[in-house]
Amino acid sequence: MHLTHLECPRCGREHQADVLQNLCGCGSPLLARYDLAAVAATVAPEQFGLRPADLWRYRELLPVADPRCVTTLGEGWTPMWRAPAYGHEIGIADLIVKDEGLTPTGSFKARGASVGVSRARELGVERIAMPTNGNAGAAWATYAARAGMSATIAMPLAAPTICREECLAAGADLRLIDGLINDAGRDIAELIAGSDGRIFDAGTLREPYRLEGKKTMGYEIVEQLGWQVPDVIVYPTGGGVGLIGIHKALHELRELGWVEDRLPRLVAVQSTGCAPIVRAFAAGEDRVTPWTDARTVAFGITVPAPLGDELILSALRESAGTAIAVDDAEILTDLRDFAAREGLLLCPEGAACLTAARHLRAGGWIRPGERVVVLNTGAGLKYPGLVHSGAPG
Repeated sequence: MHLTHLECPRCGREHQADVLQNLCGCGSPLLARYDLAAVAATVAPEQFGLRPADLWRYRELLPVADPRCVTTLGEGWTPMWRAPAYGHEIGIADLIVKDEGLTPTGSFKARGASVGVSRARELGVERIAMPTNGNAGAAWATYAARAGMSATIAMPLAAPTICREECLAAGADLRLIDGLINDAGRDIAELIAGSDGRIFDAGTLREPYRLEGKKTMGYEIVEQLGWQVPDVIVYPTGGGVGLIGIHKALHELRELGWVEDRLPRLVAVQSTGCAPIVRAFAAGEDRVTPWTDARTVAFGITVPAPLGDELILSALRESAGTAIAVDDAEILTDLRDFAAREGLLLCPEGAACLTAARHLRAGGWIRPGERVVVLNTGAGLKYPGLVHSGAPG
């Protein structure tokens, strides 16, 4: 393992990586840092193709030293599907969908859970707790069970039913909250405060290693394109860990010398019913103002005030990217249109990225001939009824 330390991106303070850490004292999430020169001297890009087709193929760039602590269900190395029919319709000839719906537990959240649980296991954690919009809780409950840990998951009542059932099947202590994810977060904070350190806070960006699992999407996109970067990556953004992680991966790849200086423009996609990042980006602000009365059919991106707002906004601006909000009715229309043309049922968050790409191409932000990668972050089958539904009233 080449992990050296944890770094605060806000105040610059370094933290030890060999002890449990949550947020920096200044309130910022922490980022894992590696000896990338040592990684470059140890492994070459062509060697990854000889390894198993999962995210642990990138083990030199992940934070787990003891292979006995690796908790895995084969997550990662998801396919990249070309979408020529839908792409032709919207004017993006080179449109590619990275399909995270084929990951264990049915969403990209399994990546963060695998690495986060593995590192927590290595550092001696026995019980984790976290709030969730659904898929992350299902993933962390599943991987905690596999690692022999217990888990407490707080989830809004309105979250997809299948996520609730996944948590219960994994033996988690499930708390259903009449509210949004921030309300679930307050419930978990109270639980952890009264635990005398016996429960580890595994909430979004409250520990450093979920991000390390998510960043492997960035490594995979580049490797699957023959160690080339696309022009644009479109990502549905709630907590934003995946977008932050992809941005981190791209910078690590550039420092390793495995890609050229030109990096993709990142796009954060939100719903018009919950768009704090879009509003802050348009206003030139570094932090979001919490969104009131948040609601959208794309439940996974219903995050009124993401903890990683500074990191999301910084990633968008550093990459010359943008943030865009799309309407629920259009999300559902594009979900149906894409399935009819390409034969793949996306989750609503993934469909939101199609809507965003369509608008950005129509407005000229995405230029002719550019290669665009859209993230489908979960299986459409986890959202029964959406194909025949209209926008929520």
